[in-house]
This record gives sequence, C-alpha cells and structure tokens, in this order.
Amino acid sequence: MKTQSLISRSYIVPGQAQILLAKDRCLQWSSLSNSYERVRKEIIEANPDIIVYCSTQWISVLGYMVQGDPEVSGVHADHNWHELGSMDYTFKIDREFALTCADEITKLGHVCKAVQYRGFPIDTGTIVAQRLLNPDNRFASAMVSCCVYGDKAETMGIGRAITQALHLQNKKAVVVLVSNFSNHFFNKDVDPREDHIFSPKDDEWNKKMLGLLEKGALDEALAEVPNFAAQAKADMGFKGLWWLAGLYGSGNHFRGQVFDYQSVCGTGAAIVGLYPEKPVICEDAHAKSSSNHISSKAPEAVGPYPHARREGNLLFVSGIGPRVKGSKTIPGVELDAQGNVLTYDITVQTHSVFQNIKTILEECGSSLDKVVDCQVFLTNMKKDFATFNSVYREYFNSETGPTRTTVEVGSLPTPIAVELKVIARA
Repeated sequence: MKTQSLISRSYIVPGQAQILLAKDRCLQWSSLSNSYERVRKEIIEANPDIIVYCSTQWISVLGYMVQGDPEVSGVHADHNWHELGSMDYTFKIDREFALTCADEITKLGHVCKAVQYRGFPIDTGTIVAQRLLNPDNRFASAMVSCCVYGDKAETMGIGRAITQALHLQNKKAVVVLVSNFSNHFFNKDVDPREDHIFSPKDDEWNKKMLGLLEKGALDEALAEVPNFAAQAKADMGFKGLWWLAGLYGSGNHFRGQVFDYQSVCGTGAAIVGLYPEKPVICEDAHAKSSSNHISSKAPEAVGPYPHARREGNLLFVSGIGPRVKGSKTIPGVELDAQGNVLTYDITVQTHSVFQNIKTILEECGSSLDKVVDCQVFLTNMKKDFATFNSVYREYFNSETGPTRTTVEVGSLPTPIAVELKVIARA
C-alpha cells in the first residue's frame, strides 16, 4: 500500500500588494502575478484538503496564533501602500484543524491561541497569496503566525506541530510560506518601471539561496540562513525556511523549481516550489513525541536529569562534559589529592565531549550531522577559546554546521573545562 504524503508540495511566495493591485505598472510585478497563476494551476491539480499559510507579515510576540474563525472576510488596505486601493478577502477556515494546530503547538510548551472573533486583522501577505492562489475558496485554509522571537529549534518545532495536526486530522496539504528573500525596501518613491533589487550584494545572496532551493538542497539552504540574514537583511531572518524544514522533518529529498525572481520596491521577491520526493509522514506516537533517554554508555548524570529528551521531531541533549562512564578519571585532567585541578588539556577534553554527545545522539536514532544548535560553556575563554575552536572545526563548520553560542562560566559541576549542550533533529 502506497503511503500518502501529508504535504504534496510547498511554495515560497512574496506578499506585496503591488503584485495584486498594481501589476500593470511594472513588468516585474506583472511577471510575479503571472507566476502566481502558474502556481495556482498546480495547486488545483494537487487538489489538497487544505492550504496552510505562514506569513512573515503576521507577526506575533507572545507565542503563536492560528486563525480559528470559520468565515473570515473583510476589506484591507496595506498600511504602507494604501494609495494602491483596498483588497476584499474571504477565507474558508478549517476551524477543527486550527484548534488541533493550537493544541499541538501548546503541547510543545508554547503559548498558542486560536483567534475566533470577527474583525481580527489579516495581514497583506496572506491576503495577496489567497487572492492569487485560492480566490474562489475552492480549498479550505489555515493560517499560523510568525513569532518574532522564535529561534531555529522553536520554529522548526512549530512546523512539526503543524504536520502532526495534519496527521491527526487526516489532511493532505499544500503549504504556502509568504516571505521575501532580501528585505531592503527603498526609502523613497521609485518609478515602478525602474524597480530593481536594492543592492548587488542582496542580489548575489538571493541568487545563492535560490540556487540551493532549485537543487532541492534544503539542508544546505538552512545552513546558509544565518549568513543570508546578516548579509541581505533576509525577511524575518528567513526563519520561514526553518518552519518549512520542521514541516517536512528529516530524511526527505526535494525537487525544487524557481518560477520567478523579481524586485518589488527593492526587495527580493521570488516564487519557489519545493516538491518532496519521499512521502511526508508523521508517526502516530505521542509517547515518542515526548520521552526521556538515559544512556547506557555515556557518563552518568551528576543530577536528577536525563541525558536527552525527545520533543516531537527534536532531541534536546543535556549539558555533556568529557567524563567517562563508570570512572572517576576525567580525560585530559590531572588532579591533586584534594581534587583540585593541577593541569588540563582542552583538546583532549573537547574530543571526549564530542564522543559522549555522539554516543547519546546515536542511541536516540540521531547523529552529529543532525545537530541544529550548540551551546558551549568554557571555564577559561581567554586561554581555551582558540584551541576549542580548532577541535570544533573537526566536527562542525560554518557551511553546514549548527548555530552556536559560546559563554564563559565560573565553574562546572565537576572539575572540567568544557561542556556542550546541543539540540538535534530526532
């Protein structure tokens, strides 16, 4: 029996009002509108049960929101370009799915509310995407907000919660991420006929990211997100890509297609399709979605905590040092009779830490190459940082490795000089 994929395809689309209301004023805006039409036809052919929208223009600060009003309609004018005119909109919201999404996100420990009252404002981006992709409400819709403070692990977890909701509701979805690539807007009026990407550097980074997505290299694109965000002012740090990665989970391969790449008021506006070549599934096991793991091979914990905890599709590993299971000897450390450190070798300790983390991850069905975030604790930053970095490069690099935070601490629970705490895809 063939496994049905929960997500048949996803799209990244821009959400500026110009594409809907002023396409005739600029060849680039007209081109984007035509490309939207191509995507609309693909969605009709896919015939999903629901279209799930996430827009970087629907910003939440305290947790997350999902739209839960079954019949959403109104008139909207963009607050920046109100002179373009108003946009009528209507959404047929799948309320039961929205409530399930809110429940799954709440289970991850986040505040999440289902918006269920009339008159709640809908953002320009979601309206533009709906009007161009699903104008007759042929398909039900769902919307989830973009939390301005959500980091990589959290945002990926939100994506996975949506997939879990699709599984629980037995829905087949098309996913639409409304996001610019580079997000530099012109700060003065520009003739639409002269619209162009804000800077050559923005254009270079947009094309680099588009090249990776066109190859379907989602993991490589994820590794470039921090650089892209810093170099090209990517829209909301391009965290929408983290959300997509969380939706798909690990082990999926993609075919990518770039439908269009233009500028809207200086921004990098692209329409991209991602088509999973393996079914997107979600295990029906809440017992597995939250579980602790105590390793049989790693050094014993020095407190009442597990070596790792699985939450959905993510694995949170406790702080791990260089100690060896069943031994009081610490690799690379020489102690006096009172247990004070006489000498230590940060190179030996760092290698031992990585081996311990590798052991824990592999026992949990994960691996070092699935680590998405790493926190480093050093007791002597000035003395050890350079040497630690040298060893770290043997395991991770800035091209494909995780995000990282390194801090100095006064001491650690045992006489060690380094400890790591990681988050990995399960």
